[in-house]
Amino acid sequence: MDKIQTETVIHPSAVVHPKAQIGKGVKIGPYVVIGEHTEIGDRSDIQEHASIRGHTRLGSEVTVFPFALVGAEPQHLHYRNEPTLTEVGDRTTIREFVTIHRGTPVGTGKTVIGTDTFLMAYAHVAHDCQVGSHVIICNSVQLAGHVIVEDRANIGGLTGVVQFCRVGKYCYVGGGSLIRKDLPPYLMGKGNEFEVQGVNAVGLTRSGMNADTVQKLKQLYKIFYLQNLTVSQAIEKAVTEFGTIPEVQHFIQFIQNSKMGFAR
Repeated sequence: MDKIQTETVIHPSAVVHPKAQIGKGVKIGPYVVIGEHTEIGDRSDIQEHASIRGHTRLGSEVTVFPFALVGAEPQHLHYRNEPTLTEVGDRTTIREFVTIHRGTPVGTGKTVIGTDTFLMAYAHVAHDCQVGSHVIICNSVQLAGHVIVEDRANIGGLTGVVQFCRVGKYCYVGGGSLIRKDLPPYLMGKGNEFEVQGVNAVGLTRSGMNADTVQKLKQLYKIFYLQNLTVSQAIEKAVTEFGTIPEVQHFIQFIQNSKMGFAR
């Protein structure tokens, strides 16, 4: 069994503010810059030329690859250097050249990345975004401000998500897509003119969801997308037929809470 690293190692060329809080067993590589108000969790690995700034907290065992920038000032015209926040959960991986911007006073005041999430190279997470746990954000995905990505969503490379939009849990978004409206949970689709193509059955099955629930979600998809019902009619029918199933309840609540409209 590998011995857990408890010694913190900071390369001599790194610039670490004396007030930064550095956990046990942290590795900080060459030319890294760690700002005054940052907190780096135990056994995290901050690799060469990465920069952690602002009021930023990284959980334990976070890996930040070269040239990533976490906690940068938001690209917002009304931001005036307020002490807003960035939070990154345990065991999240932030690959090369990823940029994560902190929140704004006009939003939630913080940008949040969950646990066990994987942000691939060149991805951008803008101010006030909320990204869940076990999310995969592929290369060059661009999340505009105030975007919400729920747990276990998978967003393909070169996809853009418009500000204030939401991507539901377990969704699969094909590469090169553009999300202009909320994408309800459990679905999959793709395209610059985005089209929902069905239930993400493969992802749901791999996650351990039972076959009966997956089948019910497929029927739910048919109600909302294939039966030419109004939204209110579809909700009424879904509640009548499957209203006790938690996944169906979440799907319906997601739609009812939509401010951007949802992809149909």
